Amino acid sequence: MQANDQILHPEAEELELGSILHALSDPVRLRIVAELARREGEYACGSFSLPVTKSTCTHHFKVLREAGLIHQRPQGTTRLNRLRREDLDRRFPGLLDTVLRAAEADGAAGAARDDAAGAGAGAGGDGAVGFGDCTEAAGGERPAVAAVAGFRAGDGGSRVASAGMGA
Repeated sequence: MQANDQILHPEAEELELGSILHALSDPVRLRIVAELARREGEYACGSFSLPVTKSTCTHHFKVLREAGLIHQRPQGTTRLNRLRREDLDRRFPGLLDTVLRAAEADGAAGAARDDAAGAGAGAGGDGAVGFGDCTEAAGGERPAVAAVAGFRAGDGGSRVASAGMGA
């Protein structure tokens, strides 16, 4: 682990598939990662429109950091977050893109439902990634994670067992 002003991050070679998949199995954390992938750059925790309390949000960012999905650095009283795409792609080629494609496909119906209902949260009008209702998704299956069953480090994604996707 590497310390960065008291914030620990795993080294690229320490990234573990189980920890990454666990972190991505939560719809709120998946939404954070998808937003970071879409926007690129660094963003404060408070810049994400999430349906959780501040303390729960802090917990989600900690799980993502400890799994090695994001890098955090302090700036004043806040932490700036960025996706560790290069490290993830080098360690598990194709994993992040596969999970994000599956999540977007899974969330399309939920986002359309939110738009029709005028809910707005996660529907795109607020800049948030449309993954539908996180509460509903939390109780159901997580096809985005199921899409990467059998994925191993360094296999270039050749063993990705797709859930309705061409891999």
